[in-house]
Amino acid sequence: MDAVAVGAGVAFALLGAVAERLASVWPTDEASHRRPGPRTVAYALVAGLAGGGVAFRASLPWWALAVQLAILAILLLLTATDLEQRRLPHLLLDPLLLLAALFVPFNPGLGWQDAVIGGVSAVAFLGLLGLIVRGGVARGDFLLIAPLGLLLGWPAIFSAMFIAGLLSAVFSLGLLLTRRAGLRTYIPFGPFLVAGSLITLLRDPGLLGPVATAANALLRG
Repeated sequence: MDAVAVGAGVAFALLGAVAERLASVWPTDEASHRRPGPRTVAYALVAGLAGGGVAFRASLPWWALAVQLAILAILLLLTATDLEQRRLPHLLLDPLLLLAALFVPFNPGLGWQDAVIGGVSAVAFLGLLGLIVRGGVARGDFLLIAPLGLLLGWPAIFSAMFIAGLLSAVFSLGLLLTRRAGLRTYIPFGPFLVAGSLITLLRDPGLLGPVATAANALLRG
């Protein structure tokens, strides 16, 4: 594994720990002020694997990889907050949308037409879903899908949403079977959207640049 991937993994593990701790105290109106524990360690490990995985898989110019990692960093902060407080703050969503939009015409792994179609179609799909299933789509999730659509483009964003829905269903079923949640329990969908998008990003043959080595090809399954 190259030095960039190792460095990214370490940096993102630290970021994951900071994000999990930050989510326990901010936003302040619903902060739990939990002490560090196994959840902190687990989130740090997942964040480290995510950052290191993206850096290892990518064959992009350095500046494009830097943008991808910056977007991933914001997504990890959002995920930690959504897991802790069931919310996706505008203070993080707005910069994410701005960065994703500015990246569209320069993204070497995705044409701008596919990026725009991906963003628009993803928002339209979740909007339609929200009309059909009353209360099925939270406002934060609706705002989160736009930058994810711009980043993944058409049709990859729908692969990400399918994976997110599958992961959410499996997780919800597990909570029901273990009686840790009921049918009316609210489970945030944002973390699953981020997970589905990350899996899609790593598996796609072009979004992070062409797969350069046989080792990287293992990430595609």
